[in-house]
Amino acid sequence: MSSDATLDPYAHPLVFGQRLQILRTRRGLTREQLGGLAGRSGSWVKGVETGRLKTPKLEVVLRLAEILRVRNLSDLTGDQSLHVDLFTGPGHARLPAVKAAVDAFPLGSDHEPPPPAHLRARLARAWSARHSAPHHRDTIGALLPDLIRDAQAVVRQAETGPDWRAAHAILAEVYSLCQFFVAYQPDAALLWRVAERGLIAARESEDPHAIGVAAWLAAQAHRDCGPSHFDAADAVTLRTLAHLEPLLPDAGADVLAIAGALTFEAGYTAARRGETGTAWRYWDQARAMATCLPQGYYHPVTSFSRAIMGAHAVTVAVELHQGGESVRQAAAADAVAIPSRPRRARHLIEEARGYHLDGQPDVALATLARAHEAAPETIRYNGYAKRIVLEETEAKNPARRRRASELAATLGLLAA
Repeated sequence: MSSDATLDPYAHPLVFGQRLQILRTRRGLTREQLGGLAGRSGSWVKGVETGRLKTPKLEVVLRLAEILRVRNLSDLTGDQSLHVDLFTGPGHARLPAVKAAVDAFPLGSDHEPPPPAHLRARLARAWSARHSAPHHRDTIGALLPDLIRDAQAVVRQAETGPDWRAAHAILAEVYSLCQFFVAYQPDAALLWRVAERGLIAARESEDPHAIGVAAWLAAQAHRDCGPSHFDAADAVTLRTLAHLEPLLPDAGADVLAIAGALTFEAGYTAARRGETGTAWRYWDQARAMATCLPQGYYHPVTSFSRAIMGAHAVTVAVELHQGGESVRQAAAADAVAIPSRPRRARHLIEEARGYHLDGQPDVALATLARAHEAAPETIRYNGYAKRIVLEETEAKNPARRRRASELAATLGLLAA
């Protein structure tokens, strides 16, 4: 074996420290970086990796799993009894049909496309259903195969330049909807195919809004791959903002909103890096952009709006591990004002993270229960929520342990 070769932690019976070192290296993190993100020192990480220090407690293991974005908790621990999907959720029953539609290679013009106006109306209804249905993945998963095929057919049969660009704008939006469905499911290659096709279709459309939405989703995909991809996330975000900036003085609400959403994304990535000043500076800029939107406006894809800025403040504070600030921001934010059920559930999960950071685990569990009521499919695919619930299943307080175990069973983390 060559000196630079590394073992596969998924194929060899390695101890915890060896697995930690391999996964850390694959994420492009130094010991100091991993230690800082975990609230420990680089020397502590070295001690665990070399076996000088014993395997940490579950709450620390879960925090390391969160930072390393492991596919399954057993990938880090090596203990198959801890076979729990964290940042990769369960494969949805409708995933094969959506995947088949994405992977298809249609040729010729045997598929009669619907009128573009009809397809736009169907797409608008799909977005509305995505925001209003508690089981939103099931709802949009049923609609996506036909939407993908019809949007591709509209592109193939476009006869003029304007028709071609308009058709690509529709196709880009279909891929954006598809990315919401595919995200956090066990097919990373499919996610990236969808993201890249969305970017290509948006570029061909030359439509500022389509370009902004595709870039917003691509930046999130990069960031979710871990710290070694944060630079790529920033590159997509900032380049797209530079492209949109000259258009903003004369832009409509949708383009203004996607620019605001991208501005917050830059702050989100900065918060994940631990760059406090930069994160809050971008949040301030995004808030100022939100105030320029019409009263009651709500972006149909990103949820960017005046109301969402309170939720975004909670996210920034949580990512910076500022428990007290997270709780203060949660008190100021109004989850009820967020009309999208999955986005409201996501906000409640972020609030729960804040309460957990602040040493209020009972409030965190109660907030996660509210998130489940708002959108069960959102919390089932959220690694942060799973981490909190699993940690509290080992709480010393019997009542809290029972509540956490009941929620874990509801989420499918434990046998009911």
